[in-house]
Amino acid sequence: MNKTIINLQPALENDLLLLRPLTSEDFEDLYHVASDPLVWEQHPDKNRCERDVFKLFFSEAMASAGAFAVIDKETGKMIGSTRFHRIKESENAIEIGWTFLARKYWGGQYNGLMKQLMIDWALRFVDNILFYIDEYNIRSQKAVEKLGAERITAIERTPLEVRPNAVTYSITRKQWMEAKLSTRS
Repeated sequence: MNKTIINLQPALENDLLLLRPLTSEDFEDLYHVASDPLVWEQHPDKNRCERDVFKLFFSEAMASAGAFAVIDKETGKMIGSTRFHRIKESENAIEIGWTFLARKYWGGQYNGLMKQLMIDWALRFVDNILFYIDEYNIRSQKAVEKLGAERITAIERTPLEVRPNAVTYSITRKQWMEAKLSTRS
């Protein structure tokens, strides 16, 4: 295991997106995105579009020290959020999750480009990226499959980390490099 301390909130960017640390000042802009009920349609907590429920989600994001504001560089507007979460060192993995985007950005390249930035960063420090997705969130499952992640059996977790209806996906450093090479061919 690489004992390097990992910055879970680096500024990451490409031509279209800026991922920067989420701040308390981002609440209103992010709630504007989150207030759309269809954003949460396949998520386990469908009430996150309600302000009081979203406040709790936002507080947890701030406390996580791994949450990002996702900014469309062309417009300068916030279009969503995502997070890193540190997994047990024995698994040499980081989880990516809690991702949501404004509907205008669904189905195109934005989710993939955002995850590429995060995966490229994280695999500098760990060997494996994990995604825990609700079993009914088919949209998110398909999105991580497009990245080359594979559905795997559950990894042993502590009782506080258990998500009862989660499907686990993984992408290793080797799989990621192979996926990147195949897209260049």
